[in-house]
Amino acid sequence: MPTMILPRLALAALFAVPLAGGAALASEAMRFKSVSVELPQSDRTFPGGHEAEAINNNCLACHSAGMVLTQPKRSRTEWSATVNKMIHIYKAPIDDTDVPAIVDYLASMRPQP
Repeated sequence: MPTMILPRLALAALFAVPLAGGAALASEAMRFKSVSVELPQSDRTFPGGHEAEAINNNCLACHSAGMVLTQPKRSRTEWSATVNKMIHIYKAPIDDTDVPAIVDYLASMRPQP
């Protein structure tokens, strides 16, 4: 299962307690409960030293290296489409000057078991 690196999240839930006839009891209408959840962190980075700098600086914000490194082999065109989807659809804050290095890295990597 892929692991995503995310900051701590605070979660709140709203619940209304209905009474007979559909009315909600005023004191029970809204209860907030804060919960802190710490998601797993990965200190694993992409191998390759300087060649992996662009992917380490951009992709680890949302993806673990392990998740990316276990993807099936894809062509440069397929990886380019994926990186552009991350930028334009998912609004990943990737600098345009880093895109060629990221695509080159992804297209040249060998999937790991």
